[in-house]
Amino acid sequence: MKWIKSIMILALVAVTASCSSVKVVSDYDQQANFTSYKSFAFYKPGIDKAEISDLDKKRILRAIDASMTQKGFQKSEQPDLLVNIFTKEQKQVDVYNNYGYGWGWSPWYWGGAYNNVRTSTQGSLYIDLIDAKTNELVWQGKGSGYLEVDDIAKKQERINEFVSEILSQYPPQKQ
Repeated sequence: MKWIKSIMILALVAVTASCSSVKVVSDYDQQANFTSYKSFAFYKPGIDKAEISDLDKKRILRAIDASMTQKGFQKSEQPDLLVNIFTKEQKQVDVYNNYGYGWGWSPWYWGGAYNNVRTSTQGSLYIDLIDAKTNELVWQGKGSGYLEVDDIAKKQERINEFVSEILSQYPPQKQ
């Protein structure tokens, strides 16, 4: 009985882990010494160019700050890493053609087609880590997924999820 229960719990964990709604990829400079980076600061000129609202920038930067601090980094005036962000978004329109046949309210047979249209926004958040001494990109993470923009609390939760998933790839596991 314990064996069956263990398998069910393992299956539930596997399904839950595979259902992350943020797709993440990362790339890095294989020559970079990631153990030497201990502090960070935000790269304001690059962040100012990000084409999102100032409020969303603040949400993203706060989430990055919390995640980097949790990883043991300190915010500094003399940083080892500069953090830059940029975003892309793409509107997606899905049209579903549905066909229905059956009996209506009268004794006549009815049927026909109707369309169902759904629009959504898929966004990508890029987080760049730049070596402050050489001014070269050493790591980049990208998270893509659908955005929730109707509810501020859900938006903040979604941004936290994006940032957390992206920065879970840092530091890279060299192979």
